Amino acid sequence: MGDTAITKTTTAGPVTAAGTVTTAEPVTATGPVTLTTAEAATTAGPGAPGPGAPGPARPAHAAALPVASPGTSPATTEPAPGSPPGAHVPSTALIPSGPDTPPGPGRPSAAGTPSATPAPAATPTSPLPTPRRATGPARAEETTHPAAREGKRQSVAPRPGRADGDPDGPADAATIAAHDPCAHGFLPERPPVRSLIGTWTRLDAMARAAAVAPGREAAVALVERAHRAEELAALRQRVSRLSLRNAEAAAMRIAVIAVSCGWCGIDPQAPAAREVADEAFLDLWAAIAHRIGHDQFVALPTLALHNWAPERKPRRHIPIDQLARTETLVPIVRWAPEGQPLSRLDRLMLAATRLEAHGIWLFRLAETLAGRSPDDSSTPTALRRLVRVQHALRAQLLAEAAELSAAPATPQQRAVLGALAGQGALEPPVLQAADAVLGIGARRLREGRRQLLRRHLPAQHRAWLSAMDRHCAPVRTLAHRGGPDAAVYREAQESLIALRRTYTALVQAAARPTEARLTRAA
Repeated sequence: MGDTAITKTTTAGPVTAAGTVTTAEPVTATGPVTLTTAEAATTAGPGAPGPGAPGPARPAHAAALPVASPGTSPATTEPAPGSPPGAHVPSTALIPSGPDTPPGPGRPSAAGTPSATPAPAATPTSPLPTPRRATGPARAEETTHPAAREGKRQSVAPRPGRADGDPDGPADAATIAAHDPCAHGFLPERPPVRSLIGTWTRLDAMARAAAVAPGREAAVALVERAHRAEELAALRQRVSRLSLRNAEAAAMRIAVIAVSCGWCGIDPQAPAAREVADEAFLDLWAAIAHRIGHDQFVALPTLALHNWAPERKPRRHIPIDQLARTETLVPIVRWAPEGQPLSRLDRLMLAATRLEAHGIWLFRLAETLAGRSPDDSSTPTALRRLVRVQHALRAQLLAEAAELSAAPATPQQRAVLGALAGQGALEPPVLQAADAVLGIGARRLREGRRQLLRRHLPAQHRAWLSAMDRHCAPVRTLAHRGGPDAAVYREAQESLIALRRTYTALVQAAARPTEARLTRAA
């Protein structure tokens, strides 16, 4: 509609552009047409392009606008009535000349004769309003790159093919690595928090005192004293402010206090638990469980995999599984008093952590076997490697047994081990991963036992194990076949059974009463 209105207005009489024309609509002018040097070069000379050739390049903002040439109608490049015949008029005749070729007297016109008083070219403008020039900090933000201008919002903006609100870039990769057992197994993504800060230092001190308490009664007295001092209520109000990593560190300390008091087998939200354990401590326990999304966390995966730290800080960043394999580990919350040798319970938890670090290859082989056909040529190769990994894990446990048997132990620590073993809470996650691949104990009568052991793992780890149960089902059909591939599968099963027996012997050695010859070690 705007183009038609201007055409009707300009055809009523000649319109001469006396100055610079700035309008959002196409302009139609009659009379002599003045071209710039670049445009004259396209019309003069033997190599000049024909009427259908494109004109010279225009700026980006001008190329998007419909610009009408003098003597033409807005909708076409054909000469309008009244134009001299045979005169070629480019469709980009109103493009402003660049700084290198300023318009001036003596410019050649379309007819090839210099024009004494050339008409200034009309400058097309954007139909949008001209933005105001920013000053100060706003100006600095305007001159920055658009990606850098977004700041933190850049990671939240969705990409094509990605759901709204999904993280983008490095944050997305970090999120994937946090739940990828091939990256670091079931170890935490980062080393556990050594010490809590702020009000949570009270929970840290309470856990350290409960771990070295001479008996359950002394540990329960510590909790009741904290209840009377309203320390537990103050911590309960601050649970929602914890980051996930600090919440996992607080969960480890809650687990230490719970097993020290003999409360490892109770549900903090059950009404019957109020009759056994301290009510304020149960409220804090339930709040921490809700914060990390895991109810049954009082078990070895929390007590071992979140209760270690390297004895010395490494000089460079290394993967967490390599850190746990190569560095000397010390417990964050010691079951033995400060200044004394590590107890058997301490060494058992550190041995479970190193077992997970060495078992990273087992997780990667599990991913290799997932979905493979038993007739695939790579299946027996992966099973042979799995056998070698399980033999290495068994050798690792045998090396730990010598130091563990020589460590001191107290009746309270043996009671803690007995309570955890009675709840099925001492199963290492790496052995559960091997069980998901090879199917040891997969019979219907023991399926409930398998789920009982997995309830102590976080939700994403349980989901991974369930996926391995389904995806490795074709490989487990080798148990009913014959031939060399089936023999390799049975060898992998036998090596896993030997590994389980070695770990059970290590737990029994830790719970065995201290012999008289070991009492002088303290």
